[in-house]
Amino acid sequence: MAQNPAMASPEQDARLDARGLRCPLPVIRMEAMLRRMAPGACLLVIADDPIAAVDIPHFSREGGHSCTQLAPEAAGLIAGAAATAAGVCVFLVTRGEKE
Repeated sequence: MAQNPAMASPEQDARLDARGLRCPLPVIRMEAMLRRMAPGACLLVIADDPIAAVDIPHFSREGGHSCTQLAPEAAGLIAGAAATAAGVCVFLVTRGEKE
């Protein structure tokens, strides 16, 4: 049986746990970390601010990075239903070539 990529354990170079931070802090911290990473490096971002579910993919695309939303359990977080109820979102952001 094929494994759903959103459920796979993500390959990551760095991890940002932004739970408890409110807009715009998750995106500001994500951008600061990405600037210090090499192109192609992957940053796992965990957030529980409802706006982050929109802001993180948007700012990733605008910055030339790719962004994939993952299931919370893929990041080793609490069970999916509990994470969803808590509003936790998880993204794997791959740094693009753009400075």
